[in-house]
Amino acid sequence: MGRKRRRTGDTEAVQNRDSMVTRSQSSSVKISGNNNSPVVVFAHGAGAPSSSEWMMRWKKLLADSLNAVEVVTFDYPYISKRKPPPKAEKLIDFHSDFVKTIAAKYPQHPLILVGKSMGSRVSCMVAAENDIRASAVVCLGYPLKGSKGAIRDEPLLQLTVPIMFVQGTKDGLCSLESLEVVRKKMKALSRLHVVENGDHSMKIAKKNLDLAGITQEDAEQCAVEAIAVFVSEIISAR
Repeated sequence: MGRKRRRTGDTEAVQNRDSMVTRSQSSSVKISGNNNSPVVVFAHGAGAPSSSEWMMRWKKLLADSLNAVEVVTFDYPYISKRKPPPKAEKLIDFHSDFVKTIAAKYPQHPLILVGKSMGSRVSCMVAAENDIRASAVVCLGYPLKGSKGAIRDEPLLQLTVPIMFVQGTKDGLCSLESLEVVRKKMKALSRLHVVENGDHSMKIAKKNLDLAGITQEDAEQCAVEAIAVFVSEIISAR
């Protein structure tokens, strides 16, 4: 028996001021080339480098869906020294300098900052700097809750650049309820794509995939298509 698939028309979208939540299949969007093709700077999370299988897979997904002129990854310095990650604030300067180098290489192209977990938090901090001209930020599993349970929303509340969150419903570091409270307080336009039964890395347990009649690749493709819609709208409004 073939896998059950959701129809595009089943997409649930809830609009709140300048925010939107999407929960299922997004319409396929292809960003046009030339100067509309974005350059993407993609930051890794705390526990794995840019060469990890997850990062490499998502790098390709982003490159294909966004028709990116380039998706650039990098490693924070602590990775090569095999040290634990420092506080996110201590990574801002390194991240910012890297972003400026890439932006200078592609001055005519929209700059999109993407990050996984900790990398998304630092990306928000970098995007809030006056000398960084990012068109948008995309957070893949934003770590809203700190190790001691505190809600770390300062970078989000300071941000004015449009932002998209891709969050799993089973992400222990960011409940959708807590995120929605923060989104209502944010100045920036925000959008949320929900990965049903996804964990902090959007991984879905096999039993839940079987019940939904989808694969992990289906869920990730749906998320990246939602990102493409968001980026396309931001670029078109420039």
